Amino acid sequence: MFKKLFGKGKEVNKDSVIYTPITGEYVKIEDIPDPVFAQKMMGEGFGVNPTEGEVVSPIEGKVDNVFPTKHAIGLKAENGLELLVHIGLDTVQLDGNGFEVLAESGDTVNVGDPLLRFDLDYIKENAKSVISPIIITNSDNTSSLSVVDVNTLTKGETKVVDVTMN
Repeated sequence: MFKKLFGKGKEVNKDSVIYTPITGEYVKIEDIPDPVFAQKMMGEGFGVNPTEGEVVSPIEGKVDNVFPTKHAIGLKAENGLELLVHIGLDTVQLDGNGFEVLAESGDTVNVGDPLLRFDLDYIKENAKSVISPIIITNSDNTSSLSVVDVNTLTKGETKVVDVTMN
């Protein structure tokens, strides 16, 4: 009752759709060539083998964290969903080279808004892999999560995960 009087009047929708943030080929999380991601140590999700170097927001929410090395961005939806978009594997050691950040921490984003650009060829030459994990870092706070069976992904358009938060 007090929430209605003093708090936000609207109920937060616990359901979220996660679209692909990167155009490319779908990779099952278990097939990501890095045990931290493949064994879901950081959470549930999927991977993208990119065919172009632009990252867009896969959800509506806020930019929670732009890593100083520019290789990853954290996002948070109003319902508490936390998402990590990690470009390539072992890209932290590139120290920002090959990346251009287009959004800042605190920015409100909609699906399809540009977040980051990366030099696909540079990453292919200088990192372990270009396969990019998209991870729900708080997947333990979900009541349901289903990954759609897709192969080809178009950034900001292809729906990949339906998730319901607790």
